[in-house]
Amino acid sequence: MSLHLTDITLTYPDGDSRLTALDRVTLHVPRGCLTAVIGPSGSGKSSLLAVAATLVTPDSGTVSVAGTDTSGMSRGDLADLRRHRIGIVFQQANLLPSLTAVEQLQVMAHIDGRRPSTVRGRAMDLLDAVGLAHLADRRPQQLSGGQRQRVGIARALMNDPGVLLVDEPTSALDHERGAAVLDLLARLTHERATATVLVTHDQALLSVADHVAEVHDGRLGRSAPARSAPDRSAPAR
Repeated sequence: MSLHLTDITLTYPDGDSRLTALDRVTLHVPRGCLTAVIGPSGSGKSSLLAVAATLVTPDSGTVSVAGTDTSGMSRGDLADLRRHRIGIVFQQANLLPSLTAVEQLQVMAHIDGRRPSTVRGRAMDLLDAVGLAHLADRRPQQLSGGQRQRVGIARALMNDPGVLLVDEPTSALDHERGAAVLDLLARLTHERATATVLVTHDQALLSVADHVAEVHDGRLGRSAPARSAPDRSAPAR
């Protein structure tokens, strides 16, 4: 499983002309690798994530998600692809206030047409993976900001996606809690062999990344190793 963005150009209407948000961007994220994308506000980071998530169709270029070329796919097929192969973690956890932590994950089964009760075991396993199994029956108002973000990460993994896209997960957290969330994302990426893209503004926390790529004016610099990483080529067990 991997993520390939190849020669992506994305423009938006801007008066009588068009504004270039992404300019011939190419990014490859292999399975089991966490790639951090950094850059100033307005540089194109969010646009890159939206294209990778198949939420926005680029003007040109191709997007391949977990081995599937998304070119020409219908809106329904893209929605199905996102549901089964892409996990998205937003800046804010966006949890439903009336649901407990475990129910936040179980509701993903309901969206997919399954009975939530049939996936409670998997939901509990994922909450355990993010260190929150003991808080499974707590509602969002009973959890800290970092705990809510970890529930959001577990929810994004509920359908076993091949690609995990993470948008500024530490923006509302202090440095210590933010570092803990990024350490968790790195561990889960490697353990579950996801191709993970993390958009972040906090360069102090980039040591958890396998690669770092920088965006400026819609152009992506070449991805460079952030640290010495173990070989990810062997199949995950």
